[in-house]
Amino acid sequence: MPDAARSLRVLVSEGSSTSGREAITILGLAGHHIEVCDPSPWCLSRFSGFVRKFHRCPGLRGDPAAYLAFIEQRLADGKFDVLLPTHEQGFLFARAKQRIEGRAGLALPGFESYRTAHSKAGFSRLLDRLGLPQPPTQIVTSAQQLREVVRLPAVIKTSVGTASRGIWFMRNADDLESAVHDLGTRDAFADEILVQDLVAGTTEKAQSVFCRGQMIGFHAYRQVMVGVGGGEAIKQSVKRPAVRAHLEKVGQALDWHGALSIDYIMPYDGGAPLLIDCNPRLVEPMNAYRAGVDLVGLLLLLSLGETPAALPEGREGVLTHLAMQALLGCAARGGTRSDILRECRCLAAVSGPYAGSTEELTPVKADWISVVPLAVTAAVLLASPESALKLARGGFGAHLLDLRSIRMIEGEDFGQT
Repeated sequence: MPDAARSLRVLVSEGSSTSGREAITILGLAGHHIEVCDPSPWCLSRFSGFVRKFHRCPGLRGDPAAYLAFIEQRLADGKFDVLLPTHEQGFLFARAKQRIEGRAGLALPGFESYRTAHSKAGFSRLLDRLGLPQPPTQIVTSAQQLREVVRLPAVIKTSVGTASRGIWFMRNADDLESAVHDLGTRDAFADEILVQDLVAGTTEKAQSVFCRGQMIGFHAYRQVMVGVGGGEAIKQSVKRPAVRAHLEKVGQALDWHGALSIDYIMPYDGGAPLLIDCNPRLVEPMNAYRAGVDLVGLLLLLSLGETPAALPEGREGVLTHLAMQALLGCAARGGTRSDILRECRCLAAVSGPYAGSTEELTPVKADWISVVPLAVTAAVLLASPESALKLARGGFGAHLLDLRSIRMIEGEDFGQT
């Protein structure tokens, strides 16, 4: 485990995602010096007393080369111990690792392994190669192929996408035609599209940290209450030995180094868990932290070049919640002002569905300034409950990749100094 008495200088790659914000809380509670880069001056992590300095940077999506140059300059100026990629910036850093090595510690696998995990099509092919369970899947590159292979009900996924972007659930012919139209307007058929059978079940998530292909940390949780866009408003830690074994096999095959997370379905019929998505990073690590598994601390040790001992699994049944997700989810489901106000009271009193749970995203008691985005969200929803989806889409910003920026990173020789 990391020595909490040793304060490290950590540069966090973005400040807009919920995953990045939760990592900052964990780093702050450990006493580390934290600085954050993000293209948005109003990003979520700007409202944290744990952040010592904020750097407004070029957007990763719009200009990966300019973003990389900005990060290099911060590393040169700040003498950071660790560069911590908390979202899709890892794709660029894995490609440009030679330019970062020696300037700060960084825990990432080779670029080809990262690209396989980042691509939904690449991950699906890897599962087939390893003989690991996934829903019946077809990969297509045209609307005609899609119509030929689809079996309703089904799920369509673009090969590039995060935070529920690029996913369509199809239960009838009208849903299918709407999805095909959306894919065409987005020019999504320029890349691969996944078509999967829709399996009835609950979606859960597992997170891990690997050291040169060996798993040294693992945690899994299930969704207790849904938020906006299918995200979790309330989570509960679970033990999933079968999922752990599957994820361990994936990490070994990729010779993974760093953080690796997966989504999977637990079918209602009691069948084996089915792997459906992969994220080459930690996804909202606070539930793991509250359960006794400090995956962020483990990443710091890896970044410093150490070989940490494997952590034991955390406690089962630990409840955590994201108040902003809960409020957005309440409004998105058609909640009235009275419903939203009632939800606010339950959250403030930690009662009702939140009894026994702790806040993940805006830990006001430990980080008082985090109340600002929470209060603003509540105020906006009370004034206009129908604005929930618009507020939720605000997180899909310039800190994320799209197909164009991915092609730019793949096409440039970022390994050269």
